[in-house]
Amino acid sequence: MKKVILLSLIMAVAFSSALFAGGRQQAGPERHAFVFKNTGNPFGDRMMDGFRQSIEAQGYEAILMAPALPTAEAQIQIIDQLIAQRVTSITVAANDFDALQPALIRARNQGITVVSTDSAVNPASRITHVNQADTWMIGQTLVEAVYDLTGGSGDFAILSATSTASNQNAWIAVMQEVLQQSRFQNLNLVSIVFGDDLPDRSTIEAQGLLTSFPNLRVIVAPTTVGIAAASRVVTDQGLIGQVIVTGLGLPSQMAAYIDNGAAPYMYLWNPIEMGYLAGYTAVALSRGNITGNAGETFTAGRLGQFSVTQAPDGGTEILMGAPYRFDVTNINEWMDVF
Repeated sequence: MKKVILLSLIMAVAFSSALFAGGRQQAGPERHAFVFKNTGNPFGDRMMDGFRQSIEAQGYEAILMAPALPTAEAQIQIIDQLIAQRVTSITVAANDFDALQPALIRARNQGITVVSTDSAVNPASRITHVNQADTWMIGQTLVEAVYDLTGGSGDFAILSATSTASNQNAWIAVMQEVLQQSRFQNLNLVSIVFGDDLPDRSTIEAQGLLTSFPNLRVIVAPTTVGIAAASRVVTDQGLIGQVIVTGLGLPSQMAAYIDNGAAPYMYLWNPIEMGYLAGYTAVALSRGNITGNAGETFTAGRLGQFSVTQAPDGGTEILMGAPYRFDVTNINEWMDVF
């Protein structure tokens, strides 16, 4: 089993300083790096595990890193360390769509393959993006859930991750566009708040929504940290049935809240498989099996064949598939998986 490095930003700085005190590291066996948004995020932990599985299955070394806080500045420090280490590829779940561009261009100029996943960077920064599902499909699905849970009318709010997360912002933009359809004219989006994908911050924001909007019917959280925090707040305040939670969540975190009715159902995709697909994408690109152009196909191990398609942002992307619904009928099957 190859060594896997999973470090917070502080540990990564210490590691880098010790490793390069004697000079720049020489190139060696292929090492493929994954940079997630921040430590302590169960979704990210599972994505990184899937990435590790795919890289090791192909005979290479996986480097897994994340900053302590979900900021672009912290990710840039890690990216610069990885450039100095001369890694083969960097796959990043970005904290900002544009802010990472100078660092990622430096990486690409050094011949490092750059892929984004989960939360994209702009097309100039990457070769391609590994996406959860079609952006429009996710936004539409979340609005449909609010419509269903409110009976078609009432106040709802969005509890998102960071204000700069490109995936969250894209889904919210679609939701706002979908809400313009006449079918949804009686749904009232009262607020969009940001919990920074931190449990404590997300809890405070959820509590603030309940205080500020006494007629609130639904909190929709397109983030696994946010949906768990909102469900916990609704449960603790005895508001099950009065305020309903939905969004994107991990079965392992949300099983109790689906069972008690705080969140009757939610959606997600398998983060392990998403990280796994990102790993195969990074290797396929670095070895020249694909170039990241629309129309190309490749095989991602146990997941089978995928295609590179045109992305809405002008770059290209590889889609995992449609969001999957979790409810009382299937949550127990998945709660021990991820």
